[in-house]
Amino acid sequence: MKKINFPILIALLLSFAFFEVKAQVVTVDEILDGYFENTGGKDAWLNLKGTKTLAKLNQGGLEIPLEIVQLKDGRQYTKISIQGTELYQGVYDGETLWSINFQAMQPEKAEKEATDNFKLALKDFPSPFLNYKDKGYTVELAGTETIDGTETYKLKLTKDPKMIDGKETEDVSYYFFDKEAFILLAQETAITQGPQAGQIGQITMSDYDEVDGLYFPFSVSQGLKGGASQPVSVSEIQLNPEVDASVFAFPGN
Repeated sequence: MKKINFPILIALLLSFAFFEVKAQVVTVDEILDGYFENTGGKDAWLNLKGTKTLAKLNQGGLEIPLEIVQLKDGRQYTKISIQGTELYQGVYDGETLWSINFQAMQPEKAEKEATDNFKLALKDFPSPFLNYKDKGYTVELAGTETIDGTETYKLKLTKDPKMIDGKETEDVSYYFFDKEAFILLAQETAITQGPQAGQIGQITMSDYDEVDGLYFPFSVSQGLKGGASQPVSVSEIQLNPEVDASVFAFPGN
């Protein structure tokens, strides 16, 4: 009988195990490349000039129509329709950030700190992950996590710091990508202001569908992690919409 060299056999088995584990390791860029490839291709996303989204927000059983416009040059608005009244929120015309005050029902310009923080994110359309290194962002693989029964890769995105109440504050969010399809399923960010400060805000995304070659989530829910959330059902997304520039202007200018 041929004698077995057990030390060599063990070394070989450990070697195969090492290569198997190594082959399973995925990098941040592989996850992001998979995400863009599976949602239409990086070039198509880079060439996107804007979106117009029609949706309904479910608030306590009441469906509130929303119209959300985001353009590559930073201009954007959210129009909320309540009982025939149209209220504009988060409107940016390229210089001024403003909204309609729900109490006074009058337009108000945002404070300088809020406007400056908003401008930091202008380069994020249509995704902060597109050419993230050129934007000065860092992305790290922060492990894996199960989201609504699906195994995901957890990526930590660190962007330019914000000013919160006059103090420079780190801007960090976590994104969760399906381990098989690399589709974005959720985003979590620590809330730094207001009565919910210190809690984790969570956005979940599902029901991806194709719009002119690009894939978008048509079901979005936003709220506190582990708490109540507000579902948004998207009915239509238009790419590269024609938008009258006057819609973004602060009333009275």
